[in-house]
Amino acid sequence: MKYVDLHVHTNVSDGTLTPTEVVNLAVQKKLAAIAITDHDTIYGIEEAKLATRAQRENGYELELIPGVEISAEYKKKDIHILGLFINEKDTHLQEILSNALKEREQRNQKMIDNLRADDIDITLDALLFDEPNTVITRAHFARFLIEHGYAKDNNEAFLKYLGYDTKYYVPRNYLTPKDAISLVLQAGGIPVLAHPLLYHLSLEELDVLISELKSYGLVGLETIYSTNTGFDEGIIRRYVNKYELLMTGGSDFHGSNKPRIELGSGMGNLKIPYQLVTKLKSYLNKK
Repeated sequence: MKYVDLHVHTNVSDGTLTPTEVVNLAVQKKLAAIAITDHDTIYGIEEAKLATRAQRENGYELELIPGVEISAEYKKKDIHILGLFINEKDTHLQEILSNALKEREQRNQKMIDNLRADDIDITLDALLFDEPNTVITRAHFARFLIEHGYAKDNNEAFLKYLGYDTKYYVPRNYLTPKDAISLVLQAGGIPVLAHPLLYHLSLEELDVLISELKSYGLVGLETIYSTNTGFDEGIIRRYVNKYELLMTGGSDFHGSNKPRIELGSGMGNLKIPYQLVTKLKSYLNKK
């Protein structure tokens, strides 16, 4: 049986491993395929492709799926649309993600200013953690706050400083879900709702969300996921069947920023079969 991981982050966004290191780790773990899905950026894909070619020359065939994780706003909540099998060379995709990156940078500076106003000695350079090309997210803020003693862990960092209800938080101007899905589709990709159960919606509210996204062109639901417990996967499978969607699965690997989550295996609970990739490819071929 071949296994895959279709939700992976590098240090181009808020992971801690370079794209090359992620590829090498995937080979070490004997995965058949991975999708690089950094937040609102595709900058890590080319390096990952080069690393994959190098591994192929060494005799290991790892399939690299170009992807992205796009933030969108739904009823004042932040939801994430994965784009799998995208054409990262698509100029419209590049333009929209570049604009989103600029808006994110402006928002980050405002949050820095808010924290500094309360004598928290934080700077933009400090948040880069010696990775000048990284896309800064709230995970970077949390890492800084923990390392400098302002919070003991991620939960406290978000509760005191980074959560929606804190005085330091600055909202972003997100794409709409419709625009995010359209962006993935026009770039030749497959739009997937990432980790549906993490939005803390009731099952009825989640049904409404999925129905709406389906009308915009949603193709898949991330069904196999690191934090699933109990009947979680079964719940998502019912929505997959109801709305005739495809299943995907991913660990949401971030390296040491989410130390409990391992590439390919999540918290030890994941085995994502290559069969899911086969079905995604079949959909693209029919399309």
